[in-house]
Amino acid sequence: MSSRGRKAGLAFLAAILTFAGSVSGVTRSASAGVVAERNASQLVADLGAGWNLGNALEASNNGIPDETAWGNPVVTQALIDRVRASGFKTIRIPVSYLGHIGAGPNYTVNAAWLNRIQQVVDYAHGRGLNVLINMHGDGYKTVTGSWLICDAADQTTIKDKYQKVWQQIATRFQSYDDHLIFESMNENFDGQYGNPTQPCYSNINAYNQIFVDTVRRTGGGNASRWLLVPGWNTNIDHTVGDGFVLPTDQHRSSSIPAGEQRIMISVHYYDPWDFTGQEDGAITQWGAGATNPAKKSVWGQEDFLDAQLKKMHDKFVTRGYPVFVGEYGSIDKTTYDSANNRYRADYAHAVVATAKKYGAATAYWDNGWNGQHGFGLFNRGSATVTQQGLIDTIMSAVSGNNPPPTTPPPTTPPPTTAGSCRVSSAVNAWNTGLTNSITITNTGAAAINGWTLAFSLATGQTIVSGWNANYSPAGGTVTATNASYNGALPPGGSATIGYQANHSGNAAAPTGFRLNGTACS
Repeated sequence: MSSRGRKAGLAFLAAILTFAGSVSGVTRSASAGVVAERNASQLVADLGAGWNLGNALEASNNGIPDETAWGNPVVTQALIDRVRASGFKTIRIPVSYLGHIGAGPNYTVNAAWLNRIQQVVDYAHGRGLNVLINMHGDGYKTVTGSWLICDAADQTTIKDKYQKVWQQIATRFQSYDDHLIFESMNENFDGQYGNPTQPCYSNINAYNQIFVDTVRRTGGGNASRWLLVPGWNTNIDHTVGDGFVLPTDQHRSSSIPAGEQRIMISVHYYDPWDFTGQEDGAITQWGAGATNPAKKSVWGQEDFLDAQLKKMHDKFVTRGYPVFVGEYGSIDKTTYDSANNRYRADYAHAVVATAKKYGAATAYWDNGWNGQHGFGLFNRGSATVTQQGLIDTIMSAVSGNNPPPTTPPPTTPPPTTAGSCRVSSAVNAWNTGLTNSITITNTGAAAINGWTLAFSLATGQTIVSGWNANYSPAGGTVTATNASYNGALPPGGSATIGYQANHSGNAAAPTGFRLNGTACS
């Protein structure tokens, strides 16, 4: 996202909190001969489902970065642990530097701020997650104190400052392995939502080249680290077009095979904006499942999404450059349309699944705000999940291209042994709607090949959509039947399914779970 003005729903706070002291966490060394380097396909597979720690370390107050300035609490290890436990394998951490950069000629970054950045990186890196850090708010005209401006007059000074700041960042993280990725900048452009202009685009290309050269020359793990670079405003059409110039990588480690790359391409995806980000109730539905044409955008549907990501595949992936959709998502419009979360889930599933189809990885944009116009998946203060349905559909999309079981489930699922299953529910309710995430665990000694789960909905509840299973009927006693890819449950194995339902005041969890006819605990 470009600025707090587009980060829906966050209050602007005046208090400034400065972090100093020692840095905690466990780092994985990039010592030679110890860490295996990942090629492009291995990297994309390992990135898995990604999540943005948005509106935190890139937030600022009067030109000074402050992670609580836009209404979010201080980032904690507990939050990162919850994100990891929810299935995310990659965390993108947007970072601003702004007034924490000293005067030239050295442009020294405030040590306490670098310590805090490293501490948050370690929260994730020390848990085995992939981590991306960038230079975020410094490139926006709308942010007080911004300076990485592509159409500003004194480009010599800007480029010198940019080089020296990245040199300090890269040196700080020189010993980290390739689970840490650097991103040169965020949505850099001239601030006008039109075609790219010159010399602005040429300066963006120059920033990317300075970034690659600077990081590589610091040595250590940085000589072979994956580096992420954007085109104009992370826009797909303007990145596959003629204006974008891939930086050369002449200072990279000689250990990298000659036919492999270590540069990635960054794009963001929020099309159609009237569904994903426009803060009104006009467009609340998306995709083939939309039931009200008046609530659905006239463009930006599945076919458009497929065509856009295919462009990135054809231009870059085929040449060994991985693509990272570093931001995507849609705001909460359930106050206008109680079924909106269904379409948000459809949208997220489509973006992730289509990206996977074309060899790209993704990271959901979470600005920490829950409720009207928010992107939040978690309550950051309590480190709890707020949108389990969206998380489930993201995880489903990441693994959804897996082949179905080689042995088709039998028409009539075999009975289970009494007491051989456990079922848990997690209901998230609002106004007249709810989502429920159900986890089924095989606690028996034998594998289950094909299953049905029967349960009773509370009075007044009606299922309107579901994921990872087929549901029938919509109310009363419901039977959920496994999908083609999750019917096999080995001993100790589990499957997570879910649904969205309307309710008339009773949002209670279902009862009477029976797996293949046998009651579950």
